[in-house]
Amino acid sequence: MIYRTLGKTGWKVSAIGFGAWGVGGQWGAVEEQTALGAIRAAVDAGVTFFDTADAYGEPPGVSEEFIGKALAPVRDKVLIATKVGNFARRQGHGLSFASPLHVELCCDASLRRMRVDAIDVYQCHLGDLKDPSVFLEAFDGLLKKGKIRSYGISTDSVAVLEAFNRDGTCATNQLDYSLLNRRPEAELLPYCQKHNIGTIVRGPLAKGILSGKFTPETRFDDSVRDRWNEGRGRESFLNHLKVVDRLRWLATPQRTLAQAALQFVISHPAISTAIPGAKDANQARSNAAAGAAVLSPEELERAKRDTAV
Repeated sequence: MIYRTLGKTGWKVSAIGFGAWGVGGQWGAVEEQTALGAIRAAVDAGVTFFDTADAYGEPPGVSEEFIGKALAPVRDKVLIATKVGNFARRQGHGLSFASPLHVELCCDASLRRMRVDAIDVYQCHLGDLKDPSVFLEAFDGLLKKGKIRSYGISTDSVAVLEAFNRDGTCATNQLDYSLLNRRPEAELLPYCQKHNIGTIVRGPLAKGILSGKFTPETRFDDSVRDRWNEGRGRESFLNHLKVVDRLRWLATPQRTLAQAALQFVISHPAISTAIPGAKDANQARSNAAAGAAVLSPEELERAKRDTAV
């Protein structure tokens, strides 16, 4: 496993982390023991960075509970990141976050669910945040109280990130980046590099499309990808499959297409860690194995040509 520095925190993290959205059940039912086995398999494979959110799971919070249970025996050897801002929103009961007290309330709940004394990386989950003042005030207070160790945001907007980093205190940014979405290369990743902001890549496999396992006949029954079944979502899905077909040369006897897609992401010098999801131990081990290498310069150049927009 390759290890990188997570921005201004100075902490070393595995180039491949673990995204815990999937184990919560929103991508299809996952038994608790299967979820815990996936997380523990990632630890055994050298993964040291685990990301979740208070909104993840059916019901919300389940993903955090699984992270807490699975990582309790190795808490001192891993970094745990979670997010705040969307709890119960999809159920129609989201908080207004008009006061820092709302953020602290959510933080206390996350600490309890994960059975930890402090959250290593606490992230604002509102990627279109207009005014960061409430979150920044809350995060600064939580730092002083020792409830969190660093903070950041999850956004694909340079403008939102600039506003959130107005005092230079933003430690991390979580962003969508993959072979199917290279837009961050233009502005977002250079900004993070310039300001020493650690980068956490969500969606490195584009919700599974870059596994190469889907076909034009594939239909989805989970609540995350069901929009790909009709209308514009279906059109976008089919267009992405055409790009994947152009990338199948990346799969070799030594690596799967999914592993190559992960290696593309961590080949970028601005990337700290990528957090693919895994719903079982085999997927977790396969993802982690991708963290042993990056693509060659020749492979990178060809992959960029094949995904040029």
